[in-house]
Amino acid sequence: MSEMMSGAAVLRALAPELLLCAGAMAMLLGAVWKPQSQAVETAEGAERTSTMARFGVVLCLLVSLVVVIAWGDGAAGTSDLRIAGDGFRWGIDLVILLGTGLSLILLDAEQHRNGVFSPEVPALMLFAAVGMMVLAGARDLMFVFIGIELMSLAFYVLAGVNRRSARGAESAVKYFLLGAVSAGFLLYGIALIYGATGSTRLADIAEWVAAHQPLTPLFVMGAALLLVGLAFKVAAAPFHLWTPDVYDGAPLPITAFMSATVKTAAFAVFARIMVEALGPAAAQWHTGLWWLAVVTMVVGNVFALSQRNLVRMLAYSSIAHAGYLLVAIVVGGGAATTAIVFYMVSYTLATMGAFAVLGMVNGGRDASPTLDELAGLWLIRPWLASAMAVYLLAFMGMPLVGGMGFFAKWYILQAALQASAPQTILAVVLVVTSAVSAGYYLIAVSAMFMRARSEGAPTPTAVPMAHSLVAVTTVAILVLGVFPTPVITMARRALTSAVAVPTRTAPAPAAGARMQAASLVAPTR
Repeated sequence: MSEMMSGAAVLRALAPELLLCAGAMAMLLGAVWKPQSQAVETAEGAERTSTMARFGVVLCLLVSLVVVIAWGDGAAGTSDLRIAGDGFRWGIDLVILLGTGLSLILLDAEQHRNGVFSPEVPALMLFAAVGMMVLAGARDLMFVFIGIELMSLAFYVLAGVNRRSARGAESAVKYFLLGAVSAGFLLYGIALIYGATGSTRLADIAEWVAAHQPLTPLFVMGAALLLVGLAFKVAAAPFHLWTPDVYDGAPLPITAFMSATVKTAAFAVFARIMVEALGPAAAQWHTGLWWLAVVTMVVGNVFALSQRNLVRMLAYSSIAHAGYLLVAIVVGGGAATTAIVFYMVSYTLATMGAFAVLGMVNGGRDASPTLDELAGLWLIRPWLASAMAVYLLAFMGMPLVGGMGFFAKWYILQAALQASAPQTILAVVLVVTSAVSAGYYLIAVSAMFMRARSEGAPTPTAVPMAHSLVAVTTVAILVLGVFPTPVITMARRALTSAVAVPTRTAPAPAAGARMQAASLVAPTR
């Protein structure tokens, strides 16, 4: 009877994920229900892909409504603390569903240009989203591994979904091989932690860590391998080498999906593990994570300076953004998780908008757009150039014209400087590397507005779905840059017990100063 009750509790706790999974399975059945056409120059059954993508967008909206209702009703996770039911999980779920819905719109627009996506692609994107949502609510390392593998297996296929593209095949193989290596690190780390503590629950691990100081070599090795596996997933340097090649080879909608939503889910589980399970051992991991953040910020921004391929530039930019988010994890506590949620909303909107513009500039070709192809965009599509400028300035964190991108970095800086043990040097590195990023963001902006149109450059294609996405994301970034209160309110509610170490656990004295939350106050206007 207790097992049945436990199973029912798991079903209730995972209701949004199960609903999304059921919808994705229905889409798969719909994709193969009728014979599929073999039209020349298009994927098998490509005529139904747009319908499936639009159904996926509706499904994301429905699941988002379920998440909002669960959040408002105070839905709890499982009583055994293996699945979270807190505000942090629900807030991250909404960001993941936002990114998934926008990615499906990008897929629909790209399908109208080249017809290379078969109808199972939207379903695979939803399965990946299910894995990400599992990660957001995981409070057990077994659920963490299940979520990562469900997400990763879908992306291994999605990266090479254009079977006519040699670049896509190369991207998929590289992602699969390096993803398998990172999964090995992760799983071996989980095994060693289980061997040391006797449990995979984050609450039990935190209790064991607090009671066993100094930590045993077995646990230290397991924690180190676990962190390496997570660093691969968030593309932190020096574990970032797969990122530029995979982003460059995958179709643009899939690259946007990977860049925004995978980062959101990976940082959510990273933050939960570091604070809920390893919080009492902060004195041991603080220095290593501090240097990981510094190296990631520097490497991402410095290597982006030399890029002329816009997708590779945004890939190195995403590595730099991973470094900024690592600053929040180093700080820990409530202010940091608020900053992470707000940052990911801003990053998701800017990423989806930027890739929508690149898709229009690229015109459906199996190639990545370059700076030369972006040059002179103002002369032929002024509104498109203006929107792209907003996205790039949001990435950079420019006030006003960068919209909510400025507040995203502001809140991370505020969390770092107002912590009980202020991370001043880390904040300075963040500011300096953000200034360095102007070297490549502003080059792209100046190319659009100050250079002549290159001969032979493709004319941006007009797809209504892509136009709508660009308009909505641009307006959202600018409005939330002036009036960020709605997202701030959501991000602050996402603190609720999200990073609370179980009451049985007492942080070690040396770690306490680093793990206390700083109050996060929105700047007044």
